[in-house]
Amino acid sequence: MRPPTDVIKQVLQTEKGARLLAHGQYLVDVAPDANKVEIRQAVEGLFKVKVLKVNTLLTHGKWRRLQARWGRRPDRKKAIVTLAKGQKIEAGSNT
Repeated sequence: MRPPTDVIKQVLQTEKGARLLAHGQYLVDVAPDANKVEIRQAVEGLFKVKVLKVNTLLTHGKWRRLQARWGRRPDRKKAIVTLAKGQKIEAGSNT
């Protein structure tokens, strides 16, 4: 089993993540090869919370122009983690 810090990269603080907070959900950037079970165990281990549900999504990197050349941002995997009622992840406790 991998250490939780290899599975969870960071807790994302974005506009979508702020909307999800109202429902007790958090947006987390995870390793591309992590599965839902690993993500659940890593979040519970790192933040000492009870995870009810994990949804994952892959986002493909956008093509960007860098002066005369084209470059591509890296692909990412994100997870929407639903916590038990009354639990939360503190903003300062992300990795």
